[in-house]
Amino acid sequence: MQDIYEKMGLFYLGNRSENQDLALYKAKDLTTHAMIIGMTGSGKTGLGIDLIEEAAIDNIPSIIIDPKGDMGNLCLAFENLSADEFAPWVEGDKNPQQVADLWREGLKSSYQDVSRVEKFAKVEKKIYTPGSSAGISVNILGTFDAPSQEILEDSDAFVSLINTTVSSLLALLKIEADALNSKEHLLLSNIFYHFYSKGESLSMEDLIGAIATPPFTKVGILPLKTFYPQKERMKLAMALNGLISSISFAAWTEGESLDIQKMLYSEEGKAKVAIFNIAHLNDEERMFFVTLLLNAYISWMRKQSGTSSLKSILYMDEIFGFFPPSKNPPSKKPMLLLLKQARAFGTGVVLSTQNPVDIDYKAISNIGTWFIGKLQTKQDIARVLDPLAAKSELTKEEIAHRLATLKGREFFLKNVHTQETINFTTRWVLSYLKGPITKDDIKRLMQDKKREPVKFADDKPIEQKVQSKEIHKPILSSAIKEYFLTSDINGSTPYYPYIYANATVRFYNQSRGIDTSETIELKLELYENQSAFVWEEAFEESLDSPASKAVQNISFATLPKLISEAKSLREAQKTLSNYLYGAKRVELFRQKSLKMESKLKQSRSEFLVELADRLREKRDEAVATIEKRYAKKFQTLQKKIERLELKLQKEEEDVSSKTSDTFIDVGLALFGAFFGKSSRSMSSVRRGASALKKGRDIFKEKEDVKNVTQQLESAERDIDALQNELQEEIAKVREKYQEENYPLEIFYIKPRRSDIIINDIALLWQQ
Repeated sequence: MQDIYEKMGLFYLGNRSENQDLALYKAKDLTTHAMIIGMTGSGKTGLGIDLIEEAAIDNIPSIIIDPKGDMGNLCLAFENLSADEFAPWVEGDKNPQQVADLWREGLKSSYQDVSRVEKFAKVEKKIYTPGSSAGISVNILGTFDAPSQEILEDSDAFVSLINTTVSSLLALLKIEADALNSKEHLLLSNIFYHFYSKGESLSMEDLIGAIATPPFTKVGILPLKTFYPQKERMKLAMALNGLISSISFAAWTEGESLDIQKMLYSEEGKAKVAIFNIAHLNDEERMFFVTLLLNAYISWMRKQSGTSSLKSILYMDEIFGFFPPSKNPPSKKPMLLLLKQARAFGTGVVLSTQNPVDIDYKAISNIGTWFIGKLQTKQDIARVLDPLAAKSELTKEEIAHRLATLKGREFFLKNVHTQETINFTTRWVLSYLKGPITKDDIKRLMQDKKREPVKFADDKPIEQKVQSKEIHKPILSSAIKEYFLTSDINGSTPYYPYIYANATVRFYNQSRGIDTSETIELKLELYENQSAFVWEEAFEESLDSPASKAVQNISFATLPKLISEAKSLREAQKTLSNYLYGAKRVELFRQKSLKMESKLKQSRSEFLVELADRLREKRDEAVATIEKRYAKKFQTLQKKIERLELKLQKEEEDVSSKTSDTFIDVGLALFGAFFGKSSRSMSSVRRGASALKKGRDIFKEKEDVKNVTQQLESAERDIDALQNELQEEIAKVREKYQEENYPLEIFYIKPRRSDIIINDIALLWQQ
């Protein structure tokens, strides 16, 4: 059975309650988002972990917001399922060997084996702990990054980003503010708008400085000093300064930046699972972080190319308080925006909650899949009936009955992409569920994944390869421009010579629409015995306000003859131009067979992700084509069986009544297992074969239906052949679109000699 759903690229959620057949779910259906609702003990966390595991195995990354600490269990996938691996995490009087055996048996009972655990265990997982050093720290307060160009060009998204960022920031200061009437909100919004609209990021230092001295003189039509006097602005600036200078907020300015691309994908383009544990934060801190994370996710998402396949998952384990129906917390707008726009970019949003009243009614129309577990009250059941009954084959009364009789780990599934609703029991998870992950647990899990702080050697003067120094400045040709940088006016350190150069290199390729320039500042150290300009030894460094004259009483290192005897720096300029022509180039990537090329400034990792998305789309398109072709074959076979049924009805009414459902279900069983479009139930091939066997037993009771029995046996063989043929075709498709079959090539755009401009070149004397 594992071969079937692995080859089909389906998510294996569990087993159907009525017959234990596989409950399979198309990954692309998740792009219309999903809601998981269930009381404590319903198994909703296990279902969420199932979804994330299935996605990761299919190289689909996830970002998880974890307010309770349950989703960290995803890091407890043990490749060997040995007692030694379980032992550090088994608590109380449980025996590690018994737990390991339990997990092996549990996986076996749900048609899985250790190979699936191995696949998932290899996926990189990180637990981020904003505001804490327990896990991977996240630098939130260091910089407010400017949004992507796509967000800047979408006025609604741009305004939403600014308003929600400001609201969440003010919430940290315990300032309740609305976007229209609050002076604090209006001032900060205008500051963010000023910088973001120019594509400039804001550090907290920049923000505090802008509050004290705003880069504008009016807010609306009112003069700034009338609208918000400086004395009052300073109170706000001091409050923010107090916030970031607090010891308790030090962790908010340390760690990895909120780079969604790097959190979702490795350098090789492989999917990652990023878990943001916020269980340790208070309500204001949670709201602040979740709002910034959602905004960062939207900004990243809008830069992606459109796709109909599932590209990534944003999962929130408990939505309570972040998306209420009657209030408007800062997190609500970006979440609504995601539910409305994410589908076009291949992002699936999965929301989980204990109570159906925790979500805004506006979101319901954007939810395509509903997973309903055991609910606490009849009122809770009544609240979910409308979306579940819409376009359903079941009445509200039938749905209410099925919901009321759900057991633990059992869910009612409504998917708008199919015509059916099913009950299923979740499969055994690949990860060990130890319970909520504590801070100490996170420290143990992440201790090998934390970045070591970069250690710099003590500042020491660079060893100068000079043989002597002169008291007086050497006399040079007037054609040689000179700059001076003095750091020791007492004269104990001599001036050392460098060649400073400022150059612009243009890269142009008309066919690819590339026209970009790079400005470079270089410093080349000079030695007394130097005979040539070796620009390969130069280093990039900006020159900050050099003087045109030296400070008196400071000695000078001896110049090499190629400078002291030169009439100009023409030779230095010529060799620099040659060096830039040979060394500077734009690196691009391509995949020839797919006719794909990377965009300017697109990293290898980003292009690998784009390649994986393209291959997934092609795989899904090919599978869809196969589905259509085989759907017709299954329908033809179903009609053949129905004709045989009518033939039997003429012989004996009793036989007809016994066989009616049996034979129609044969076609539907296969049709549902592979395509998920059955109007009755999505059954597996195993059920279809069983139905045929039962049918033959009935037919053998009557000698006069022997001919029909033979035809049905032939139909069974046709079904088996069709099943094998289908699996083979799907397997070929998946093999064809494996990433290893599409290697990358690197190619370069080089500058033309005429596109290398030396803007400035001079002899630099620097202490």
